Amino acid sequence: MPTKAMTAMPSGSRFADGAFANIPPKANRKWKNCFSPFLYRDRNAIERMFCRIKDFRRIATRYDRLARNFLAAVCIAATVSYWL
Repeated sequence: MPTKAMTAMPSGSRFADGAFANIPPKANRKWKNCFSPFLYRDRNAIERMFCRIKDFRRIATRYDRLARNFLAAVCIAATVSYWL
């Protein structure tokens, strides 16, 4: 994941769909990129959700061979972590 020191260059299909990188610029940078502090705060909740899901061994190690089984395990882990 890019940090303040790194610059995210728009490439790939996600940027074509209208997504943008919300990375705070370095303090000494002359050109300031588009940055929303409100979206940046919401990013923390998403990162914590991925951290809770990765606590499950099956998901952290990608134990399943089939993508559908892996997706089912992710859905179950997300449901369990939501209720706990």
